[in-house]
Amino acid sequence: MFRKILMPLVPLYYGIMWFRNFCFDNKLLESRSYNFPVICVGNLNVGGTGKTPMIEYLIRLLENKYEVTTLSRGYGRRTKGFIIADKNATPQLIGDEPYQFYQKFPNILVTVGEDRRDAIESLIKEKRAPKLLLLDDAFQHRQVYSSFKILLTSYDNLYVDDVLLPVGNLRESKSGSKRADIIVVTKCPKEISEQSRNSIKQKLSIQSHQQLFFSYIGYSKILLSKQKQINLKSLINIKFTLITGIANPKSLVNYLSSEGLKFKHLVFRDHHDFKHSDFLRFRKEKLIITTEKDYVKLENKIDHDKLFYLPIQTKMINSNNFNSAIQLFLTNF
Repeated sequence: MFRKILMPLVPLYYGIMWFRNFCFDNKLLESRSYNFPVICVGNLNVGGTGKTPMIEYLIRLLENKYEVTTLSRGYGRRTKGFIIADKNATPQLIGDEPYQFYQKFPNILVTVGEDRRDAIESLIKEKRAPKLLLLDDAFQHRQVYSSFKILLTSYDNLYVDDVLLPVGNLRESKSGSKRADIIVVTKCPKEISEQSRNSIKQKLSIQSHQQLFFSYIGYSKILLSKQKQINLKSLINIKFTLITGIANPKSLVNYLSSEGLKFKHLVFRDHHDFKHSDFLRFRKEKLIITTEKDYVKLENKIDHDKLFYLPIQTKMINSNNFNSAIQLFLTNF
């Protein structure tokens, strides 16, 4: 109801975003380019399209061949400015998702900075200057020219079915999708039909310079903690508590339910900064399952014997073609 009341603001928001993009498109505002490849992963909708798993997919694909650097804003951190992750990094210092990258991929350089262009300028001055930069959630950060742009949209919430903020969840007009080199429809059914894919392709009006791919969430069958692991199936007759602080937990909830599991779900907003009162509440639970992103903020506050996370990965349908498109861009850069 509140969003409907704000409907008169949509034309104003549209006008502001249209004028901003017009200025960048016509070089009235500077979009700075660099002599190393910059791959941007982003979306038109606010949150929940799977940017973090896609960044991790690209890291796995490229880290053995290239020196990879990631640059994120660092949502949810308690700091400001440009920071390079090091042994002193915490989720509070650099944000939950960058901290997850730092823990999982020790051979890459993980950085954060809300002003992406200033952050890149700072990076260039470092001894370990970037050779290949992955920009996380930066499709609208046009002050930086991304040499390759990957746009994500969720299968159950395509950007063409959404409307602009503040009534809907679109950060900019649907026409912004034309800037993308690749569009990935995420969170698809694992066995999505050819008919469904063709229908979505027509609906998205894919341009001649673009490629369309589809992906699904690959859930692990093993729950992990800092000290041990357990099989998901072992929880069939055990009621547990699911804690999520992500933009859209629907897929995870549906997956756990489809596995026949019974649980209580405590829902928090995306990048929630857990407080002392939250930890006191959680310590009363007998068994807690959470996301990997939330785990990094909870692991030192809750007994390891009862806190586990469920690993996920982006799985590409036609992964060979997707991987080849990325490699071709890098070869021709």
